[in-house]
Order: sequence, then C-alpha cells, then structure tokens
Amino acid sequence: MRKRHLFAALVGALAVQVATAIPAFSHGYISGPPSRAAYCAAGTVTGCGDIQWEPQSVEGPKGFPSGGPADGKLCAGGNSRFAQLDNPRNGAWPTTKVAAGQKQNFTWKFTARHATAQYRYFLTKPGYSASSVLSRSNLNLTPLLTVPGNNAQPPSTLTHSVPLPAGLTGHHVLLAVWDVADTTNAFYSCVDLQF
Repeated sequence: MRKRHLFAALVGALAVQVATAIPAFSHGYISGPPSRAAYCAAGTVTGCGDIQWEPQSVEGPKGFPSGGPADGKLCAGGNSRFAQLDNPRNGAWPTTKVAAGQKQNFTWKFTARHATAQYRYFLTKPGYSASSVLSRSNLNLTPLLTVPGNNAQPPSTLTHSVPLPAGLTGHHVLLAVWDVADTTNAFYSCVDLQF
C-alpha cells in the first residue's frame, strides 16, 4: 500500500513538472506577408528573444485603440517577453513591397482557434518615420478593414484582403488585431510594408 502511495505521488509530481515545462501553443499571428514575429521565427531577423519560439503568442489586453497595450508596446501586445517586436531597429525591419490604392492579402496562422469577435487592420499615417516606436499618434485609428468573427473559431489559416490607401510612399507599419470573443485578450501582429 505504501509503495502505491509513493508511486502515485511520484507520478503526480512528474506530471506537474511536465505540464509546466511545455509552453502553451497559442494562438495566432500574421504569417504572410511576414509579420515581425514571423521574421523572428524564421530566423530572418535575429536577436528576437522568446518570440522566435512563440510567434503565435503576442497576446495582450483587448480594447485597442481606446484601451489595450500602451503606446510603444503595441507590436508586442504589451507583453514584455516580446519587447523586441517594439524596437523599430532604426527602420531596418524587413519590408514587403505593396502598391498604394490596391488590396493586399494578409494571412493569419492559428495554433489555437479561439472564438473570434473581430479582426481589425490599422496603418501608420503619412509621414510616419520607421525609426519611431509604434504609437496611437502615428497610426490612423480608423481601421482599414474590420472583419466580424461572429464568435466562430477560425480555420488553421485565414486570409483577408485589406484595401490599402492611395498616395502613400515609404516604409509603413500595419497593426493587425485579432479580438478574441471568449477572453479579455486580443492578439497583435505588426507587418512592415514598403509602398
């Protein structure tokens, strides 16, 4: 009898260690065109810290733009573990070439498919300096596109065709926000674009 109790205690302790050693495989990020998190995960950009292993985990409080992460912490969703995403790297993040006034597809990759409230896409204003941290003051706070989620779970990948404004030139940052329906959080993804 004593051996069974000792064995059960040992198995229980081992289960706790295994459960806490395995990271949560959550939740979603923009994979194409590559977001900052995707570039870090692919090794295209180095010095990214933990985000290289968890590009899907840029989770922060919902409510942007009136609430949510603080200015200067938007690309990391306010999560200090991923602060490297907020570093503008003096404007040296890799960019994807896009055409002003055209639609551009943005693809989310999901590793945990939460019920969804909505997806929203915000873009920096004309005159934005890519060497600046992202803040509400340099973003157009009217979304380029809002896609209702209808409280449904997304598929493993999902693409939205986002209309880009005419007349832009240079390096801009798109902030994509996936508002989860069944938690108080959202997922944030920054994509560097060259118009």
